[in-house]
Amino acid sequence: MTNALSRSVAGRRAIVTGAASGMGRATALLLAAEGARVAVTDLDPEACAAVADEGGADTLPFALDVSDGVAIAHTVPQIAEALGGIDILVNNAGISAFAPLDAGDDYEAVWHRALAVMLTAHQRMVRASLPWLRQSDAARIVNVASTEGLGATAGDTPYVAAKSGVVGLTRGLAVDLGKEGITVNCVCPGPIRTGMTAAVPNEAKAEFSRRRTALRRYGEPEEVAHVTLSLVLPAASYITGAIIPVDGGLMARNA
Repeated sequence: MTNALSRSVAGRRAIVTGAASGMGRATALLLAAEGARVAVTDLDPEACAAVADEGGADTLPFALDVSDGVAIAHTVPQIAEALGGIDILVNNAGISAFAPLDAGDDYEAVWHRALAVMLTAHQRMVRASLPWLRQSDAARIVNVASTEGLGATAGDTPYVAAKSGVVGLTRGLAVDLGKEGITVNCVCPGPIRTGMTAAVPNEAKAEFSRRRTALRRYGEPEEVAHVTLSLVLPAASYITGAIIPVDGGLMARNA
């Protein structure tokens, strides 16, 4: 293991949920490249295996539906045994959850799925990982929310509610776990080029970026991953309860 103020994650044991694509994949591969042992978790076993192959011998695949509490309780101990412990948990798994309020039963289904995958799963993953995080000398939790948890887009209430909940959960966990030296922080990506935004035409991406972001472009998954990496370093020992937009200046720009 590394010293208390090290800027290295070499030898650290990490779980990344939703790691088969997008920001989760970028985070898992970055942690692996920096020398961490990484559990790649996602719904798709083949996609998990592909990312693990790319990450190298110390990157291990685990199929996991984070909306299934029983599966979390069963899988996290397996991960801890395979990695030799847990130092880092990145709750990244997410889904698209647009639904108009008057969509009836369809709205209810989207609402429950959004909260299950993007909020309830976060606290379940934390609670399942705690026995091993408590044994770590530099335990780090990063919850991935969204700028939709800091503002709102029309027709997006299930997603907004889930991501706003992640912001609140992060603060609550930071307070509860701070006395144990476990840090809990939240990354809020803005417009990022991922599978969720792949259907948005490039022209629309460019127009939105020029109109809304200070940097006038969409971000890349790797740019979010590097912020997450900075928060899980042993040296990031006095940062907790932080809510960090990674949005190209979207939240800073009025016009």
